Amino acid sequence: MATSVEELATKAMALPIEARALLAERLVESLNEESVSEIWLIETKKRRDEVRSGQIKPIPGVKVMEEIRNLIDDK
Repeated sequence: MATSVEELATKAMALPIEARALLAERLVESLNEESVSEIWLIETKKRRDEVRSGQIKPIPGVKVMEEIRNLIDDK
């Protein structure tokens, strides 16, 4: 019986962080550039539509970076 994607994901999430990073890198490398571009195009259109419809409110990059710096400084 074949392993489902969900089962693989569960097993992958149980790996140490270094192993997960290596696995993620290999998976991304296995995609050809066209499929990655298509995936990003679909995602950016989805996000654009969410902003236009008011479902989500964008956060300015400067604000995001400020929040990230604050999180890092707090640790």
